[in-house]
Amino acid sequence: MLHVPPVRPWASRRTGVGLKAEHYLTILEHRPEMGFFEIHAENYMGEGGPPHRFLAAVREIYPLSIHGVGLSIGADRPLDRAHLARLKHLVDRYRPALFSEHLAWSSHDAGFLNDLLPVPYTDAALARIADHIDEVQEVLGRRMLLENPSTYLAFAESTYAETDFIREIARRTGCGLLLDVNNVIVSATNQAFDPDAYVDAFPLDKVEEIHLAGHTPDQDEAGRPLLIDTHDRPVDHRVWDLFARVVSRTGPVATLIEWDADVPDWPTLKAEADRAEAIISRICARASGLPQPVG
Repeated sequence: MLHVPPVRPWASRRTGVGLKAEHYLTILEHRPEMGFFEIHAENYMGEGGPPHRFLAAVREIYPLSIHGVGLSIGADRPLDRAHLARLKHLVDRYRPALFSEHLAWSSHDAGFLNDLLPVPYTDAALARIADHIDEVQEVLGRRMLLENPSTYLAFAESTYAETDFIREIARRTGCGLLLDVNNVIVSATNQAFDPDAYVDAFPLDKVEEIHLAGHTPDQDEAGRPLLIDTHDRPVDHRVWDLFARVVSRTGPVATLIEWDADVPDWPTLKAEADRAEAIISRICARASGLPQPVG
């Protein structure tokens, strides 16, 4: 197990957004106030070209966070060594403040599924995932963060609550955690559990990054509410409320707005990050007894 202290570069601003090609020029020309930018690792695993030129320029100005979607940490098979080598090259090249991956799997035999699928919470899965995380941290030479999933079903064979499973992974591996608050709301709605109770049971002392995103409301075949984790619209009011509950417990944590489809113009995206920053500032002011920010 590798123990690497977390890196916290955030200064006065703790919120960031996903770096999108639509906003490259605006960011480089206007240098907006932003705590950090996050990229999906797999979008930058090529050797060169315009994406790397823009990313290198952004990295000169802002801290980066790298978020992986392709390691398949939860798969019942060895990690893809070639993929892990490409990831290490990317991390060494850009030296991000944080690196994170999902508690999910997406590979089976020789195939790769374009989805993040849930894992059963069993002792066997726990041991396998802990081994995979140990391997990732040894190869990268740094701590990784593990993100809680958005789920649409639960496995009958699970013997752990999700929060206990994640807590034990963090204890065994020394990894940090990424708490996706939207995922909590999505899973809580789809599986009819209390999102407040979930975050109260979550190992919040291990959380080093928070994700906020939008979701799409739908219904299942029985007419019950169903939420789809689409990242294609503003953050829902229930996610904002739960975020405030989390921050009141954790204090300021690096917080990302995820908006990956139907990407809006820069002012709209920045306004979401500004709202998250205002919530953090208001809660910090309340905790310190200082006058609270207006707005």
